[in-house]
Amino acid sequence: MTIFVDMDEVIADAYHAHLDIYNQEFNAQIKVDACYGKEFWQVVPEAHQQSIKEHTHRDGFFAGLKVIEGSQEVLKELNKKHDVYIASAAMEFPQSLREKSDWLDEFFPFIPWQNRILCGNKHVLKGDVLIDDRSKNLGPFDGRSIMFTSPHNTEVTAFERANSWKDIADKLL
Repeated sequence: MTIFVDMDEVIADAYHAHLDIYNQEFNAQIKVDACYGKEFWQVVPEAHQQSIKEHTHRDGFFAGLKVIEGSQEVLKELNKKHDVYIASAAMEFPQSLREKSDWLDEFFPFIPWQNRILCGNKHVLKGDVLIDDRSKNLGPFDGRSIMFTSPHNTEVTAFERANSWKDIADKLL
């Protein structure tokens, strides 16, 4: 089986990074439960929305992301049994390419560089399973689409859902 796995919000916690940066820079106290069903920039005052959108263009943003709980262990097991590829739409943020590659080296060294797809549009992916947090990537995929829960997609019901990496393990191992 060929399995594609997104990075941001699936194995790398970008959502909480936005939240932490915003709360620190604006001396705010926004909690994640205020964000369900929304992009983070939609939760902040309009005057601050551009600042949120610029986080991902900062040097070091992607390098400092935390690993989503359970992803390392489950991906290591999946990788033993299947062809696992990391597929990230990294071209949206070209400065992220090196940071994402280095991050994968550090936290997912068992996924070799040959199995890392840092692309623009994921509609080119052809395989059996795509695990992603975005409808725009899951919709066009011809295989099994699994939406990984992130605060922004909690109200989406069009796809099979995984709320955790334990759910992924139960579905695919």
